[in-house]
Amino acid sequence: MSSTGRIHVGVGGWNYEPWRGTFFPPGLPHNQELQWSSRRLTAVEVNGTFYSTFKPATFARWREETPAGFVFAIKAHRSTTNRRELGSAREAIDRFLGSGLDELGDKLGPILWQLMPTKAFDPHELESFLALLPRSLGSLALRHVLEVRHPSFETPDYLALARRYGCVTVHTDSPKYPGIADGEAPFAYLRLMRCESQRITGYPAEALDRWAAGARAWSAGPPARDAFVFFINGAKERAPAAALALLQRLGPAAPG
Repeated sequence: MSSTGRIHVGVGGWNYEPWRGTFFPPGLPHNQELQWSSRRLTAVEVNGTFYSTFKPATFARWREETPAGFVFAIKAHRSTTNRRELGSAREAIDRFLGSGLDELGDKLGPILWQLMPTKAFDPHELESFLALLPRSLGSLALRHVLEVRHPSFETPDYLALARRYGCVTVHTDSPKYPGIADGEAPFAYLRLMRCESQRITGYPAEALDRWAAGARAWSAGPPARDAFVFFINGAKERAPAAALALLQRLGPAAPG
């Protein structure tokens, strides 16, 4: 067993036209984009599942097209979180989790539950939602991640509640949303949203150095913990280059 946690680095999705000829080689068939991405990055955050319901055969195909050790973080369908009362989401949660995610097997990474920017922290409402999240899916243990985007969540009461239910909070690097850090989390989940179009690698070199050092320290421990780092939004066309630059800084140990 490794004495350090694993660091997974990736981007959101793998079908994005501006990546053709930059990240993807010219002429690469669309149906080979996942294969190409998964052999250069170590994870991907699937955002399509936020808008659409996929079939079990699709998740099985993703599993077969990617190498050992590659991980899919799955964004939960918007019907589970974009609602007036979070505690009423049981049916939507069950439908989403039952759509075939278990076909990913050990390539199933964290499940990302994203709240609306207008959803303020209400401890009773949030607890009613967190209580609906199961710890497992068949034989697979589930890792839940909550992305909160309202400043009212920047309180110790929120973190204490999330920890009580084993739910990790996304650390967001964004000009719009709070960046909540939880040093006690069992793993780290970062969504980095400040890629700039004028920079080839999206982020400045010194910023990438800091993210690499932080991820390395987190994974080394103690305790040794996994980290998931995704370059999302901002200048999305620069996201693959940013991810590759971070992986280069992390070195051969990055995939775990």
